[in-house]
Amino acid sequence: MILLLQRVLEASVKVDEKVIGEIDQGLLILVGIEEEDTQEDIDWLSRKAVNLRIFNDEEGVMNKSVLDVNGDILMISQFTLHASTKKGNRPSYIKAAKPYVAIPIYQSLIKKVTQELGKPIQTGEFGADMKVSLINDGPVTIWIDSKNRI
Repeated sequence: MILLLQRVLEASVKVDEKVIGEIDQGLLILVGIEEEDTQEDIDWLSRKAVNLRIFNDEEGVMNKSVLDVNGDILMISQFTLHASTKKGNRPSYIKAAKPYVAIPIYQSLIKKVTQELGKPIQTGEFGADMKVSLINDGPVTIWIDSKNRI
């Protein structure tokens, strides 16, 4: 599983011109799910995302987590994070999990991140054509792959 975390001042997601999720300060998390992803990936990434110290402290040093700043989270599924561009000019998404596998994993991730954060998170709509808006703060963008823990 891949998470792309963006520290934001605000973020929102629309489906059919209607805002379905929005946050102020916090994290916009894009999620790419593979067929092999397990509860272990969910648990590890949830803890990592919520506790990652990428928010500034009083001295301007990235020393606080989204928990520490009482920030919010907007989580959006994005199969294109698993794009392979090795051959040709058309990306392959063969590593991305099919919806019947990815949806339950995505729902479990939402539940686990909500638990770790201690409050509800905002989400996109799995498989929908979404329009995402954000103000990236920093910019700070972090890529975490659960298959590369060591």
